[in-house]
Amino acid sequence: MTQPMSAEPAIEPRLLRGWISRYDLAQELGLTVDTLGRWERRRKGPACVRAGRKIFYRMSVVQDWLQSQEMPRVAEAKPSKARGRK
Repeated sequence: MTQPMSAEPAIEPRLLRGWISRYDLAQELGLTVDTLGRWERRRKGPACVRAGRKIFYRMSVVQDWLQSQEMPRVAEAKPSKARGRK
């Protein structure tokens, strides 16, 4: 009789805690990996780090970048009284 294999919990590497891969960031933002690559070349998106062929983004930097993209809310125009000529 064989014993069922116990699934060991996935261990998150301590070194990469607080970092997200380009693929995962693209998924989170609903973008393509190519778009993030284009932003990197144009220095448009959040800063990233290369480790060989892998590209990572610091989560705090991505969050700061997202906040910097926030647009101020536009105030609604109040109805003005029509001014006629006198």
